[in-house]
Order: sequence, then structure tokens, then C-alpha cells
Amino acid sequence: MSATPKLPQAIKVRGARVNNLKDLDVDIPLHKFVAITGRSGSGKSSLAMGVLYAEGARRYLNALSTFTRRRINQVGKAAVDSVEYLPSALALKQRPAVPGVRSTVGTMSESLNILRLVFSRLGSPVCPNGHRLKPTLDVAGNMGHLTCPVCGVHFTAPGAEDFAFNSDGACPTCGGLGEVRQLDPDLIIADENQTLREGAVASWHLPGRNFMPVVADAIGIPIDVPYKDLSDEMKQRVLHGKKETVSLNIPSSKGKIFHMDNAVYENAFAAVEDSVKTTKNERTIAKLNKFYTFSTCPTCHGTRLKPELLQQTINDRNIAELCDLPLSDLTQFADTIVAGLPAEMHEMGTSLVGELKDSLQPLFNLGLDYLTLSRPGATLSTGELQRIQLGRTLRSATTGVLYVLDEPSVGLHPANVTGLIKTFRGLVAQGNSVVVVDHDPRIIAAADDVLEIGPGAGKLGGTVVDHGTVAQVAHSPKSLIAPFLTGQVPLRQRPQVPAEQLWAKGAIGLEVQHRFNIDDVTAKLPKNRLTTVTGMSGAGKTTLVLDSLIPAIEAQVAKTPLPKHVKQLERNGVRHVVVVDSVPVGKNVRSTVATYTDILTHLRKLFAATPAAQAKGYTASRFSYNVAAGACPVCNGTGQISLDVQYLPDITQVCPQCQGKRYNRETLAIKWHDYSIADILALSVDEALPVFATEKGIEQTLQTLHDMGLGYLLLGESTPLLSGGEAQRLKLTSRLGKRQTGTLFVFDEPTVGLHPLDIQQLIRVFDQLLQQGATVLAIEHDLELIANADYVIDMGPGGGRLGGHLVATGTPQAVSVNPQSVTGQYLKRAFDQIKMKS
Repeated sequence: MSATPKLPQAIKVRGARVNNLKDLDVDIPLHKFVAITGRSGSGKSSLAMGVLYAEGARRYLNALSTFTRRRINQVGKAAVDSVEYLPSALALKQRPAVPGVRSTVGTMSESLNILRLVFSRLGSPVCPNGHRLKPTLDVAGNMGHLTCPVCGVHFTAPGAEDFAFNSDGACPTCGGLGEVRQLDPDLIIADENQTLREGAVASWHLPGRNFMPVVADAIGIPIDVPYKDLSDEMKQRVLHGKKETVSLNIPSSKGKIFHMDNAVYENAFAAVEDSVKTTKNERTIAKLNKFYTFSTCPTCHGTRLKPELLQQTINDRNIAELCDLPLSDLTQFADTIVAGLPAEMHEMGTSLVGELKDSLQPLFNLGLDYLTLSRPGATLSTGELQRIQLGRTLRSATTGVLYVLDEPSVGLHPANVTGLIKTFRGLVAQGNSVVVVDHDPRIIAAADDVLEIGPGAGKLGGTVVDHGTVAQVAHSPKSLIAPFLTGQVPLRQRPQVPAEQLWAKGAIGLEVQHRFNIDDVTAKLPKNRLTTVTGMSGAGKTTLVLDSLIPAIEAQVAKTPLPKHVKQLERNGVRHVVVVDSVPVGKNVRSTVATYTDILTHLRKLFAATPAAQAKGYTASRFSYNVAAGACPVCNGTGQISLDVQYLPDITQVCPQCQGKRYNRETLAIKWHDYSIADILALSVDEALPVFATEKGIEQTLQTLHDMGLGYLLLGESTPLLSGGEAQRLKLTSRLGKRQTGTLFVFDEPTVGLHPLDIQQLIRVFDQLLQQGATVLAIEHDLELIANADYVIDMGPGGGRLGGHLVATGTPQAVSVNPQSVTGQYLKRAFDQIKMKS
């Protein structure tokens, strides 16, 4: 009898060169929970997403037919010599796509699909004459065709597709959106005290409409009278006047006269409506939406469905009512469904209800039981989106799959980390392999195997620093994460402001009446201090800060009415709000660190001033790779070319002409201090610092980038590829070094993608902003950052209907001993762990 062949125990990666990986050789255990950690920019995601996921997905797709592959957005071959014993791979990325207006928790989790089926098969329909029928097997057996036992009318009961608001069931008024929008005259008229010439009509400030007051003057509308003093007839012409064509001369700001034979008068409402019809740009649409008021649809009352569909019920509840229940309550209701059915339907009812509960269970395990199926997807946090994505994946109950997760702890409260770890172990127990890129010491400590990439970032990263069990890595002198696993690092990195000085600079006060789950909440935060707003997902943090505080300050500064749900605001001298999020900087490879920070503008001037450039007549524009005169003619300044190879994935490779340098040969021939402009873009920030020691305009920006821990970034590095934490810090480069008195900086999850050492660097950046007079507010879950705040506002106690309250406020130490605060309980454990080790 032949011996059973030994199955592979590890994925063998050899010669990985994706991004900064330096011919990496590593064996990653199969059927284990593996954590990959390292400094921001060290190469963690390059290994996990760029090698493991990219190759796993590519090989799986190669098994499909050519016809199928042509219709799938495929992944190209990774830069690696070989990867052996690699399973098919699924990935959950750090930044899930932002859901559209038609997405809800129900559609994204696919639980609504099952609930629609439950209603179509187990519901109690109503005939066209209003007679209610009891649930019956005839619905399933006769394709929904029924006969009313009271009036004898034949009709068809709604099917599963009929209950879809994105399909047949959409409300005819709102098209399944649940809300309608109307142009608001109060928003279109910016200031009724201004004249039309002064800019009273806000919609005439839109692109291409700035000359409209001149056209209005030509057709007889007074443009030098305050709008409020115009007659009702003239106001009507401004807002709704018919289109008229006139011939006129339009003076420019520089004194030139432009003649138009057919200038068209476009009223204030039409300026918005016509813009909406002609744009698909999301930023422009967001700008145009500011002229609209959004209200609940009067036909479907926000349910998104045709009203007649709500007549069909289960145990006296319609589908919209069930979609509005928190998932915990929906599960309880599901347990009552079978008992209300006739005996012959129990088997089918048990099966369908079981399917519904199975679809909801992963969301429970991931701490999302406070959500409702009707919750719009666009209102969810990044962490909630990731967990819904993960929950949907878990339902498949696959085996032999490699799951690659990039920062799954993003947006997660410490209380939810336990459920996340349990999920990873469940996947491994099903026979899968789990690779997680993360920085959270709790997640790393729970792994079977830890792989640390580094030691630094960028050119200083890309190698294996440590690899082994948690115990082995925790006691390794080479490991950067080890002190955080063992609790050797002090949690508090900055001095605590004494209680008597906390409010010395004043306070910002806010009172919110009703908004989502917040009811009559009054909050205040100290000026010129670091405040963190904490709490479980769905506790109301975003509602308090992003939906209430920021719009209220902006409205008060602009002298416009406060948002309706904000009862009172005391901004105490705050004049500017700077929101710093983790959305990538730039949208394509043309956006680089040098272009974003204006370093390239200074470089172009330096090169244009060289004798060689002046002899050839080259101006500063010649040294832009976005201009035809300077760009490589083959790649047009992108440094790479894409090759279409039919049914195989497009191949992106370094441009054969410029070798990735972006510029043409003539431009590269110009040297400044023996550097071509491409040579300089290939330098890291730290490498460039001594080169530009005497060039103040460039040196200051480079020093700022270095001080923010971004010294490893290449000047020519593509900004859309930066991590969330890197993007946030890059956005601050223009702010540091200037007085910031009267400025409130708001950070939404600033620790996204940051190693604990990088969080310490971020805290030092916050201190610089505070020294410049700014007030810093961060929505945060990371215990290290929370522990370093001057003041904490903890919301909760739970999420959804269990949230919306201020549970605890005060210093981190005060919140840590507050028995009402869930955040405080985890904060206390973190403080106690440090005490035990010290």
C-alpha cells in the first residue's frame, strides 16, 4: 500500500520584487492565521496584495474560459520568480468602494434578497379588492397565481423581484431612492442684500455662468438693486424666466471686450438643472446638490417601494417595517414566522427562515447587530463596509481558500476586535488560510504566525525582519513590534495638560437636537487641545462631528443659518475648519509627491534657470512631464505603457523609451548640479534634503515631510498608491510651520494604516499643530492615540439605537475609570498592562 503523499504546509514565495520588496524569499504557513506587520511603507501590502492575492487571483482566473476572462477585470502577473502551493485567493482591501445611493445594508449583505424571497413565499397577500389571504403553498406551487376566496378575483401575488426597489418594486415617484429633491430658492440666492451684479445669485457662480448678470441687464432685469428690493415680477424672471437670446458686449476683468451674438439668458434654477444634466463628475454633482433640499418621498415615505407592496405582511409586519428593525430585533422576529404559518408550510418556512438567519449571523459575529437592512450604504463607516464585505464572504463557507485582508481593524472599536479574531479562527477551522496585514497588537498577538517586514519604509524596507510565533517575535531584539506586544512602551507619549489648565484657551460648544440616533446632546471640547471622539461603530461620532459640528461652524462663518438639527453653536473664534481624511491624494499616476507638494514647480524653475536651458530657450513648462514639449513621446509622461493582449490581462510595463523617467531625451539632457530632473524625482525625501540645503523653497517642504515621518517617500512616487495614513500626513504639508490660531483640524481615523511607531510620529505632528495655535479633533478607535489625548468624548454606550449619548468625557485617565464607558474599559486594560510591565 502506497504512503499518503505529504500535503504542502506553506506557500513558498521566491524572488518577490513588487514595489520595494528586495528579492524576498519567505515561506508563509498554510491553514494558519498569519499576521504581516511592519512600518508604513515597509512592503507589507506589496507582499500580501501585490504577490499573494495578485498571483492567487490570476491563477484562478486562468482556469476560466477565454470568453469569461475577457469580461473580468484581470490582475497582471506579479513581479516574482515563483510562488508555489498558492491557493485561490480572495481579498478584502483597506478601502472598500463607496456604495452608491441605491445600496443599503440589505443589498450589500445580500440578506435583503433572502428577505424578499421570504415575503414572496410566506407572506399574507391582499387581493385587488382588498381582501387579505392567509399564507398558502399555492403561491410557490402556482407561480404566484391565486384566487381570492371572498370575491373570486384571480390575481398574481408579488414575487421576490417585485419586492426589489432597484427593479420592479421601485416607487414610481422617487425611482427607489426613498427621497426626492427640490431646488431651494433660499439656497440659490446667496445673499438677498446683494445686487445681481455683486453676485446675489449663487447658481450664476457656476462655471460658464459668471456673465449672466450682464445678460440679465440686457433683457431688462435691474442688476444694481439689492435682490430683496426687486419686484415680485423681476424675482420671478431671475428664478424662472424663459430663455432669451440677445446680442451683447461682455467686459472682462482685464478690460477687454468680448462680443456675443447669441448670448442665452439662463435663469437661476435652469443654471443648476442644466449643469446636472451635463455632468457625471462626482465632485461637481456634490457641489450642485448644495442647491437642493432633500426630503422623504411623499409616495413611499422613504421605504423605496411601491406602496401596494406594503400590503403583503408576515405576522402583521410589512417588508419595510422589518428592514427598519435592528438586525438583533429582526432575528428575534424571524423566530416567530414559522409558528404563524399553516402546518403544510412549516418545512418551507423553516428552510427560508434558516437561510435568513444564516445570512445575518456573520454580521452579528462582527458586531454589526445594531444596523438595519434599510440603512443606506453611503452612511456606513469604512470599518462597517469592510465587515459587511467580510460577513458576505463568510457565508460561502468555502475551504482551501487564501483570504488576504488589508487592515481589517480599520474603524473597529477595541470591543469588536475579539469578534474579528474569532472570525479569522473560524475561517482557518473551515480549512482556509488567512493572511492579515495589520498593526493592532491584539490582532498580531492572536496570530499563529507573525511576519515582520522592514526594517524601515520605502528603500529601507522590503526585507524580512522577523518571522515566527508570537512568542518568538515578541522576544526578538530585531523586532520593532515586539515592545508593543510585551507592553514595554509607555502608552502616554506626551505630558497631560493639568486639569486646571485644560479649558484655559476656551471651549467650542455644540448642541444637537435630533440627527439620526442623536437626541438633544450637548458637547464641548477645549480649544488649542487634542480631543478624541470615541465609541463603538454606529455610536454617533460621525453624526456629531462631520454632520453637525463642521457644517455648523462653516454656516456660522458664512453667516448663513445653522443646520436645522443644530440648536446652538459656540465656535469661540474658530474661523477655519480643515478636514483631513484618508482618501488617496490624486487619481492617477501623474499625481506624485513632487506635484502635490509644489516641489516640482520649484524644480522646474531651477532647471529653466540653468545656462543650458536658457541657451536652448527652454522655459519652466518644458520641465513638466504633463506638457508635450517635455514629456516622453511614447508614454506621454506617465513612465509606463499598457499593452492590450486581448483576452489576457493588460500588461503594464516600464516605458521602453524613457525607462520610466517620464521625460524626453532633450529635456533629460539638461542638468542641475549634475542631476537631470528625473534623477531628482528618483530621490527619496531624505536623500533630497542635503541636495537642496540651500534652496529654501524646496528645503522647507522636504523638512516638513521628514518631520512627519515621510522621509522615505520618493519625490516621483505616485500619490494614489499611498496608504491612508500616508495620505493624511501628506495633506498636512502645506499647514505645518504656519500660525493656525482660529483653525480646527478634524481627523477621521488618522491612525489608518499606521504602525504604533508611526502613531507616535503622528502624535508629534499633532503637537506641532497645537504649538501653532490650532485645535485638533480626531474621530478614533486606536487606544494609543486616545491615551495621548488631552480630552476624550466617548459616545455610546453601543451603536445604532443603543448609541447617540455622551457616555463619558474627561481626560483619558478619567474615562478609563468610568464604569459606563466601554472604551474606558479597554483603555484601563491598556494602562494597567503598561503598569504591570514597568
